[in-house]
Amino acid sequence: MELLLIVSAYLLGSVPSGYVLGKLAGVDVRKAGSGNVGATNVARVVGKRQGIMTLLFDVAKGFLPVLFAQSMHLDSSIVALTGVAAFVGHLYPIFLRFKGGKGVATALGVFVAVAPLGTMILFVVFAAVFAASRIVSLSSMVAAACAPVVLWSLSYTTGAVVMSSFIAVMIVWRHRGNIKRLLAGTEPRFGSASSQ
Repeated sequence: MELLLIVSAYLLGSVPSGYVLGKLAGVDVRKAGSGNVGATNVARVVGKRQGIMTLLFDVAKGFLPVLFAQSMHLDSSIVALTGVAAFVGHLYPIFLRFKGGKGVATALGVFVAVAPLGTMILFVVFAAVFAASRIVSLSSMVAAACAPVVLWSLSYTTGAVVMSSFIAVMIVWRHRGNIKRLLAGTEPRFGSASSQ
């Protein structure tokens, strides 16, 4: 039962909402803008409405499987693995030949379900960095990197802390192109022609 749940979470995470919404509008988001299938690129190359829809779908992909696992009163480690599976599904979707997004929105959905209080603190971290820098990628990475410390300090389960550590590492890794641009001083700020 647990294995079926984890596999189902991965498959749900693999549903490329941004790609689908782009295709419905006649745009392959992988070949436009930054080439990313996430909400930021979808909003830029397809439209704000589709971008918001992509964001909501991607958050739901992380939130719903974890919520379902919790409703079944499964062990916290299984709940954490369910969240990881949904997150990995978004990063490496089987439906797009394992070439997905950067995982921030799906991670947000996972964190909201697993650690609502911790997520509120991480949102404050994100907002503070964003207010200072106006750079979405930097704000996302800093918030992700803070996640394990925040969850540990709030005494969440070991499974949740390990899960958040894995997600943090993967989000930073998926933003390695952004890191190069940050170091070069060429990473765009919010509202510019290109971002994430």
